[in-house]
Amino acid sequence: MEPKKNPKKDLSRKSLLFFQIGLALVLGITLIMIEWKTYDRDAIDTGVVNLDMLDEEDVPITEIQKTPPPPPPPPPAPEVIEVVEDDEEVEEVVIESTETDQNEVVEVEEVEEVEEEIGDVPFAVIESVPIFPGCEGLNNNEERKQCMSKKISQFVNKNFDTGLAADLGLSGVNRVYVQFKIDKSGNIVNVAARAPHPRLQSEGERVIKKLPKMKPGQQRGQNVGVLYSLPITFQVQD
Repeated sequence: MEPKKNPKKDLSRKSLLFFQIGLALVLGITLIMIEWKTYDRDAIDTGVVNLDMLDEEDVPITEIQKTPPPPPPPPPAPEVIEVVEDDEEVEEVVIESTETDQNEVVEVEEVEEVEEEIGDVPFAVIESVPIFPGCEGLNNNEERKQCMSKKISQFVNKNFDTGLAADLGLSGVNRVYVQFKIDKSGNIVNVAARAPHPRLQSEGERVIKKLPKMKPGQQRGQNVGVLYSLPITFQVQD
């Protein structure tokens, strides 16, 4: 008689599952064994401190000295009151008052005003130009400027020797630049000229020095020196 097996209880069908479970257990036990650590008990420092090895530290004993307080200041000397007999005459000191009566007139010394000296002023910016003889009747400064320039040009054209350039062998247009100053008294001073030939330069200086005396120019109400520049231009005919 053959034994009959129940197909539901056949364990051979689950052999693969059992193999996998066993393999997992073996791997787990192997891993635990690899990670397992053991220590030598003699090499373990338990951290016990031997108090006998510590040296006793000597702490110096310091004594706090109390500073004695400073001695009190000496008492003030008693004020000596001089007793004067009734019969003795005592000279009284009269203290004059420093207050000034409003009705009292205080004399103040006159303060001398010192005027600031003004230097030389160019002709173009002078407040009151020098007055050339013949320009006295003009009203404003601009008219007197034009009159003075015209009078000086006429004077130079009349007195300058233009034939000198031809004698020197010069030709064409020639220019002589002249500078001078009309001082505080109206006189012509500091004449200087620049020309293409020394003789023309001397001629320019000679003519300017012959200018008549003028009424001096003024700046802020003071007589001042006035600087003037003049180009003398003439042409030599070939």
